[in-house]
Amino acid sequence: MNPPPSAKPTRKDALGNRERILAVARDALAVSGSTSLTAIAKQAGVGIGTLYRHFPTREALVMEIYRHDIQHLIDRVPELLREHPPLEALRFWFDEVAHYGRLKYGVAEVVHAATNDGRDDENYAPFVRAIALLLEAGAADGSLKPGLDPEDVLLQLGVLWRIDPARGGEERVRRILVLIVDGLRAAPDA
Repeated sequence: MNPPPSAKPTRKDALGNRERILAVARDALAVSGSTSLTAIAKQAGVGIGTLYRHFPTREALVMEIYRHDIQHLIDRVPELLREHPPLEALRFWFDEVAHYGRLKYGVAEVVHAATNDGRDDENYAPFVRAIALLLEAGAADGSLKPGLDPEDVLLQLGVLWRIDPARGGEERVRRILVLIVDGLRAAPDA
């Protein structure tokens, strides 16, 4: 005998729950990395059991947000390069990376532990390739120095996840991004 249709959520319902959990968790963890899973479930309008069915551990939830956000940043590069000149695309992308850095600030320890301090991070190479695309486009049009190493740029951006958003972080991030972009720009003509 089959269970009644209402006894089991439809695939669409389950996907909706998962997406709500992720959206709420992303926002909540950006405010405080110590937000409880119970509070996230409540804000998402699901029971704690539903949250645990999708994400059996806090680490699983954090890593899913991390993977999603990093993939989004990687996917944005070709889009930005189609829509803007390379230097402008780089600036817009850095702003998006900085926005992501606010989330990572609260959960950096979890991400670093789960990825063996980045050594086992499946997103590392694609992220570096995304930076390389931006740098190559800027070198090709003369707005950025040629021969820049994308891993060096990633190291520079790494400071963003260490800036406490609650302590004047927005202004500090803006200043640091200006310094990074200025250091990447091609020297003006004499």
